[in-house]
Amino acid sequence: MTHYVILEGVIAFLLVAGGAFVLIGSLGMAHLRDFYMRLHGPTKATTLGIGCMLMASMLYFWVVDGRPDAQEVLITLFLFITAPVSAHLMAKTGLHMQLRHVDKTQGRPSELREEEIGEKPVPHPDRGHG
Repeated sequence: MTHYVILEGVIAFLLVAGGAFVLIGSLGMAHLRDFYMRLHGPTKATTLGIGCMLMASMLYFWVVDGRPDAQEVLITLFLFITAPVSAHLMAKTGLHMQLRHVDKTQGRPSELREEEIGEKPVPHPDRGHG
């Protein structure tokens, strides 16, 4: 009997934590100042929140059915693989399009080469470096 009570507590905790992370990520996406800051909301906090909810779902159906469900594992794997890749591509696109950013976050990214820092931070492959 106490085994199920403990598991219900863990499931409830994961659901509440997941909801809190999703809320924080959504608020960050809505209220942060520029594109680069807004990337962190959905890619970090919201991904962690959805992961917590999927773990709670997986644990719940494992307790009810007596066996783990592979569907939640596959969804979680797909989510944790695609979220960082899409965030990286969006950030690179933002750099390429020279999106405006808040002066507070302005800097010289260390991964850019010297010839890429200037009027156009990321050279277009078809037009050369100038």
